[in-house]
Amino acid sequence: MPKAYWVAHATVTDPAAYESYRRANAAAFSKYGGRFLVRGGAQEVMEGSLAPRCVVIEFADLATARACYDSPEYQAAMALRLPASVVDLCIVEGWEG
Repeated sequence: MPKAYWVAHATVTDPAAYESYRRANAAAFSKYGGRFLVRGGAQEVMEGSLAPRCVVIEFADLATARACYDSPEYQAAMALRLPASVVDLCIVEGWEG
């Protein structure tokens, strides 16, 4: 079964409030085995335009990635994120070549 990933591009509009979201999201990611592969490091956009912050989180599979997003733990964290940032987020299934 292929792994799955959250891929997010974010523009943080309130860094202090966003920090509260970062602390709160740890409960959901821990519970569902989310593992950060990319967490807002330096990026160089080669084509098109992207938000300044990129995040990629790995999960065991698509069902687990979706369950994490729908969980009460993440929904509570997301309530802190919404007023502090603008985010594009997708859940994508990995490829097992």
